Amino acid sequence: MIDFVRKESYGLNDLKKIVSILRAPGGCPWDAEQTHESLCRGTLEECYEVIEAIHEENPDHLKEELGDLLLQVVFHADIEQEAGRFDLDDVADGISKKLIFRHPHVFGDVSVADSAEVLVNWDALKRQEKAQETYTDTLTSVARSLPALWRAEKVQKKAKKAGFDWPDASGAVDKLSEELGELKEAMAQGSNIEEELGDLLFSVVNVSRFLNTDPEEALSAATDKFISRFAKVEQMALSQGKDMAQMSLQELDKLWESAKQT
Repeated sequence: MIDFVRKESYGLNDLKKIVSILRAPGGCPWDAEQTHESLCRGTLEECYEVIEAIHEENPDHLKEELGDLLLQVVFHADIEQEAGRFDLDDVADGISKKLIFRHPHVFGDVSVADSAEVLVNWDALKRQEKAQETYTDTLTSVARSLPALWRAEKVQKKAKKAGFDWPDASGAVDKLSEELGELKEAMAQGSNIEEELGDLLFSVVNVSRFLNTDPEEALSAATDKFISRFAKVEQMALSQGKDMAQMSLQELDKLWESAKQT
C-alpha cells in the first residue's frame, strides 16, 4: 500500500506528493516514463486551454485549467528533483528572487511615476539580469518556441526600443504592399516563395502592432469567421440537394457571397 491519506481538500504539497507517488516505483508506468521532452506538447496545450478559459470568462473552467497547468509545472519539477538538480521549492525561490529584483519600486527605494516607467525599469533590469549587452541580444532572447506571430511581434517591439521602427502605421502599410509585390514576383519566377511569404507575414504583424491588435487573436477570429461562413455555404448547398465537392468554384463563390450578407 502507498503512504497516502485521502482528504476532503488538498494543497500544493499534496499535489507534489501525488506526482511523486505516481512517478515512483509501484506507481503509474506512464507517469514514470515521461520526460521534459515528452511533456512539451502537453505543457503548451495546457497554456492555451488556460487562455481559452479566460476568454470564456468561466471561473470554474479557469480553475480546472490552471490546475492542469500547475500539474505540468509540478511534473517537470519532480523530474528534476529525481535527477537531483532542483525541486519545486527551488523554482519558487528563483521566481521570488526575480520578482523582488525587478520590483525595486516595491521592495527597494526606487520611485516610479506610473506603470510605463515600471516597464522601462523592468526591461533595463531584465537586460542586466540576463547580461544582454546589445539590442540584438534582446531580440535573440525571444523564445523560438513562441507562436510565430507572437514571436515576430515581440521581436518588433524590442527593435522599436532601439529606435528601429516606422514613425506611424503608414510606413508599415506601405511596406506591406511592397512585400506583397515581392511575393507575386517570386511566384512568377518560381523561386524564394517561402522567404517572400515570410516577409509578407512579418509585415502583416508589423501593421497589427501599429493598430494595437493582437495578430494571433485577429487571425483566430478570422478563422472562426471563415468556419461560420463555410458552414452557411454548406447548408445552402445541401438545401439545393448538392454536395460542395461536386460544385464549381463559381457556384461556391456565389454561395459564399450570399453567406457574407447573412
